[in-house]
Amino acid sequence: MINHDSISYHSAATEVVNELTRYLQESQAGTTPVVQLRSMAELSKEMNIEGLIRHGGLDLDNLGEFLRKYLDNSMHMHHPNYIGHQVGVPHPAAALADIIHGLICNPMSIYEMGPSAATIEQEMVRWMLEKVGWQESGAGLFTHGGSLANVHAMLAARAVSDPEAWVKGVKKELVVLAPENTHYSIARAVSITGLGSGAIVPIPTNKYEVVESEKLEALIQDQKNLGKEIMAVVANACATATGLYDPVDEIADICLDNKCWFHVDSPHGATAILSGKYAHLLKGIQKADSMIWDAHKMMQTSSLSTGLLFKNKKHYHGTFAQKASYLIHEKENPGYDVLPYQIECTKTAIATKLFFVLAAIGEKGMADFIEKLYNNSRDFAKIIHNRPGFSCDIPVESNIICFRYKPETYNQLKLREKLIKTGEFYITSTEVKGIRYLRLVVMNEGTTSKNIEALLDKIEEIASE
Repeated sequence: MINHDSISYHSAATEVVNELTRYLQESQAGTTPVVQLRSMAELSKEMNIEGLIRHGGLDLDNLGEFLRKYLDNSMHMHHPNYIGHQVGVPHPAAALADIIHGLICNPMSIYEMGPSAATIEQEMVRWMLEKVGWQESGAGLFTHGGSLANVHAMLAARAVSDPEAWVKGVKKELVVLAPENTHYSIARAVSITGLGSGAIVPIPTNKYEVVESEKLEALIQDQKNLGKEIMAVVANACATATGLYDPVDEIADICLDNKCWFHVDSPHGATAILSGKYAHLLKGIQKADSMIWDAHKMMQTSSLSTGLLFKNKKHYHGTFAQKASYLIHEKENPGYDVLPYQIECTKTAIATKLFFVLAAIGEKGMADFIEKLYNNSRDFAKIIHNRPGFSCDIPVESNIICFRYKPETYNQLKLREKLIKTGEFYITSTEVKGIRYLRLVVMNEGTTSKNIEALLDKIEEIASE
C-alpha cells in the first residue's frame, strides 16, 4: 500500500520518475508508437480501473506495471513524429513544478495560502507585461487556459461598455466583432457574458482567413448605424487553423480611432514577441487593450498555464465586483491576493511551471526555441510543396503547415485517419474557406526534415493501398 509517510512517498515517487524517464527516452528516440488509439473499454480492463476504484490495492509492487500500461497508451508528446495539436512539448523543468505542487498543494489565490507561488506569479506577469510594453500601465494574472482567459477578457470589455451589467443585466445592443475563423472559445465567452453568440459579427477575411483590415472600418460604421455598440473587436495572433497572424497594428489603429476595446487572442503566437526575427508578426500589440498568452503552447510548459494581460490596470481591477468576507477582508498582508480579480477561487501554482522552464533555459533559450520551430516549419513547407502530388499553398508564418495530397483523388480526412491508425505519426486536419487540409504543428525541436520525408512517404504508401 502507498501510505502517507515520507518513506512511502519517496519509494512511490522514485518508481514514477523511473517510468517517466523510460517514457521520455523511448519517446525522444522514436522507438514507440506516437499513440495507440484503443477502445476505452479495452483500456479500462487492461488497467483494472474499476477494480482499483472499488477495492484499492495500488502499491509499490504493482505501481510500475500500472504506470507502464498508462504511459504506453498515452500520447507521446516528445516523439519526433508528434506533429499534431498546439500543445507544448514540456521541458522536464516544467514537470518539476507539477511534482512540487502535486504534493504541497498551495492554492495561491490568497497570498497566505501560497506565498512562494503567488510571488512567482506576480514576477511572471511583470515579465510578460514588459515584453508587451505594458510594464508601467498594465496588470494581469495567470489562469487555467486560453478559453477561461477569453471569458475574463470579454467580461472586462463588458465592464467598460456596460458598467451596470453586473447588477442590471446586459444591454441588448452590444456586439463583438471577430474574424470568421475566430476560436470557438470567443463565441463561448460572448455567450457566457450574456450577449448570446448571435451578437458576434464576423469580420471579413481573405482567402487565407486573415482579417481584411480595410473592411473593418466600414463594418464598425454599419453596426453603429444599426444602433449597435461595439463591446470588443477581436484579432487572431495567430489563427488556430492556419497559424497566420491578423494585421494587429492596422486593426489597433482602427479601434483607437473608433474607441473600441481591442482584444488580441494570441495564446499560440504571442511567444514570437521574444524573437528578434519574428516579433514583427505582433507589431502594434502594445496598442491593444487585452491579450492572452499561453505558456503551455509555445513555451515548453505543461498544461495549463495562460497569462491574461491588460494594458490598463483599472480594467484589471474593475472587472468583478463581488466580495467573499471569509477571504476578502482588511488584514495585514505582506503579499498580494489575486482572488478578487479572477474568475477562479482556488487556483494551482500555474505560473511556476513557466518559471521553472525560464529558470532553466533563460529568455535567450526560449527565443532560440521559437525561432528554430518557425524556421523549421518554413523549411518543412518547402519540402512538402516540392514533393510531386503534394501542395502547400497557404503561407507559413508560424509553426503551422496546411497541405494536401492529390485532393482530386483522395479524401484528406480518410488519409489522416488511416495514418493515425498506424501509430507512426500524429497529425491533424482543418478546413480553410471550406477546403479540407492536412495540418502539421511543429512543436518539437527533435522533428527534422527526415521525419517530414518519412511522413510524406507514409502518406503515399497509404494512398496507394
